[in-house]
Amino acid sequence: MTETTHTQTDPGPRPAGDGLSSSPEFRVAMDALAGLRADLLDNPFAYRPLPPRAKPGRIARVLPRRLRHHAVWSRHALVCAAGMLAVLVSFADSEGHLFEALVMTLFSAAPILLTLVRPVGAFWFSLASTPVVAAVGQSNSGDWPWMPASFVAHLVVLTVVAARTRPRTAAWMWALTAVYCMAAEALFGGRYFSSNAVPFLFLSALSLLVVTVLLVRRAAEEEVTAQQTVTAHERSKRTLLEERTTIARELHDVVAHHMMVVAIQAEAAPYRVEDPPEELTKAFATIRENAVAALTELRRVLGVVRAEDYEAPDAPQPSLADLDVLLANVRETGLAVDKMVTGAVRELPQGVELSAYRIVQEALSNTLRHAPGASARVEIGYVLGGLGLRIVNGPAAEVSFVKQTPTQGAGQGLTGMRERVSMLNGEMTTAPTADGGYEVTVFLPVASTMGEDGEGA
Repeated sequence: MTETTHTQTDPGPRPAGDGLSSSPEFRVAMDALAGLRADLLDNPFAYRPLPPRAKPGRIARVLPRRLRHHAVWSRHALVCAAGMLAVLVSFADSEGHLFEALVMTLFSAAPILLTLVRPVGAFWFSLASTPVVAAVGQSNSGDWPWMPASFVAHLVVLTVVAARTRPRTAAWMWALTAVYCMAAEALFGGRYFSSNAVPFLFLSALSLLVVTVLLVRRAAEEEVTAQQTVTAHERSKRTLLEERTTIARELHDVVAHHMMVVAIQAEAAPYRVEDPPEELTKAFATIRENAVAALTELRRVLGVVRAEDYEAPDAPQPSLADLDVLLANVRETGLAVDKMVTGAVRELPQGVELSAYRIVQEALSNTLRHAPGASARVEIGYVLGGLGLRIVNGPAAEVSFVKQTPTQGAGQGLTGMRERVSMLNGEMTTAPTADGGYEVTVFLPVASTMGEDGEGA
């Protein structure tokens, strides 16, 4: 049997207070003291003037028109009015003693006015001036420790400073005020008939609670507003991406058709020539290979932007030749729409025809959505350099039996139209008309070809 001897090493005496400093209670206390130091002790008389409001508030509605622009200073006016109230209370409590009235006025109104420029310093000034006011006016009142002037002044200071800081600062101010009340009651409370410490602490706690709730509500509203702004921005970006994806899907059929025609013609071209040279046969083979490769890449890229639930349309993409069918369908919904065509009608590139059709379709959809009961007119102008479109609608009917509700799609149509116009390097303007309607004007440039000039087949 083997006997093993284990020697235990004595770690030595632990540092005094090490267990206390690592306890959660100690850390909470240290954090609280750090908050007190940061809120009320670090540079307490820092200059922090109260700025005017960014815009007149609700009080501007009851003011005369010539005074409404001064409503941005309403908070300053309220603080000055509270200072005047402290002055009146001081003179009323002095019972004709001018010196006492002046001293109480100085030590009660000054802290209130100081909240406009140095809020934390105003709290310390008010707390320090409270015993001064009590000493000067002790013969005039039986209440302790708050004389009427200091009662009003300190309550106003607590409320204003709490509104200008944060809830934690309000809690510390109330706690320090309660400490002063207990100390004053313990030292000098027996000399007076009654104590008003509890009523003051109750009123001040109620006032600070109301201010804190309002501050928290305002912060929550600002956060919600900021979040809504971000959400609206993200929604706008998502709408733009969806419109671009839709355009990419539609143009796939157009481009794929032309690329397939190029591939077929390149494959068939050598058979149309008797004994074609070898170089010509290789050139057409290279053209066909490049066309097929481009078509494969186009389909691959489209697969990336295509949604999972997207189904390719069976019918070919519409063109301006199908515009009469669209207008007939729109008329069946109750919209009176006329069409006017100017210039020599000719066949345009399929991408231009598709974009023009979609622009007219979306403009008429906006008319149905935002101007029920109005009439519309579609003007198409074939010019030498391209295609002009003008879709204008009149004002909405005054009496409508259809309940109109805002939809999530409102505002997305113009985005899609602008994307199509921008893709073709065109121009687009939108503006309300003089009679209360709306007008969309678009120009889609079309590169001139030999066939258009009559110089080629």
